[in-house]
Amino acid sequence: MVQSRDVINYLKNVLGNDYIKVNEPMKNYTSFKVGGPADFMVIPRNYEQVANVINLCKKNSIPYFIIGNGSNLIVKDGGFRGIIINLSELKLVQVIGQRIKAQSGALLSLVSKAALKETLKGLEFASGIPGSIGGAVAMNAGAYNGEVSQVIESAVVMNKDGIIRELSKDELELSYRHSAILKYDYIVLEATFKLEKGDYDTIKNRMDDLNRRRREKQPLEYPSAGSTFKRPEGHFAAKLIEDSGLKGTNVGGAEVSIKHSGFIINKGNATAKDILDLIEIVEKVVKEKFNVELAPEVRVIGEDKIE
Repeated sequence: MVQSRDVINYLKNVLGNDYIKVNEPMKNYTSFKVGGPADFMVIPRNYEQVANVINLCKKNSIPYFIIGNGSNLIVKDGGFRGIIINLSELKLVQVIGQRIKAQSGALLSLVSKAALKETLKGLEFASGIPGSIGGAVAMNAGAYNGEVSQVIESAVVMNKDGIIRELSKDELELSYRHSAILKYDYIVLEATFKLEKGDYDTIKNRMDDLNRRRREKQPLEYPSAGSTFKRPEGHFAAKLIEDSGLKGTNVGGAEVSIKHSGFIINKGNATAKDILDLIEIVEKVVKEKFNVELAPEVRVIGEDKIE
C-alpha cells in the first residue's frame, strides 16, 4: 500500500484533489466490471502531469499502470498496489485536412464518428471497438479486416523517464496485437491517422453494417473484454473453443458465451478469479483436444484477494 504522506501531498500539488482517488474500485473502470481497489488512481489533464507522476513513481519505486477505457483489461480481485494513471481526460480530437489527431483517452468510436462527419474513410472497422486510442495503438487493435496499422501515420509517446518523442509508423513496430509500445513500455499520448476522402453514405453504411453484425453475433449485452484470446496461427480461437464443447461452460459468474464462444462474459457478479480460472480451463481443454495453445488477448494486472 502506497501511504507516504509526501507522495500524497505531491500528487495533490500536481493534480489537485479532484483528480486523485484513494482505494478506488477498479471494477468501475474495466469493461469486464471486475477488479479490487487501486491504492491510488490519478487522472492527469495534460502531458506535463503525466510526466510528473511517472517521475514520482520512478523516484519512489512505486508500481504504476496506464489505463484508458479499460476494455482489454482484467484487474485481479486483490486490486493494484501502486498508482493507476487514467488517461481518460486526454481526449482531444482534431481533424486537419485528411488527418485526424487524437489524444490517447479519446474513444475509437468517437474518432470514427469524427472521420464520418468529415467524410474520411479508413476507420470504419473501429466504429464498434470499445477501446481508447492509446490502447488501440498499443495493441494494434483491429476488426473486420481492418486494423490500426493500416491508417496510423505516427504517435507521440512518453518513455519511462518521462521523455516525449514522436514515433513514425515504422518505429511503432505494429504487428498482430503487439507494438513497440508494449515492447518498450511506452505511454501513448496521441496518434495521427492519415485517411482518404470518401462518400458519407458509403462510410456510414459500412459502419452501420459492421455494428449490426456485432450486435447479431457478439454478446454485447454482457460485460466482457471482447475477444478473450488471440487468433492462433492457422486457426480461429472461437471455432477451437466451440469444437472443444466449451460453449456455455462457466466458473462462478463467468461463462464462455453461448452466442460467441470467443468471448468470456460476466453473466453477473463474476470475480476476476472466476474469469481467469475459466480462461485456464479453456486453454487446457483446447490444448488437450487440438494441441493448439491459446493466448489471452486481455492484459492482467494486480494481485489475488487474500481470503
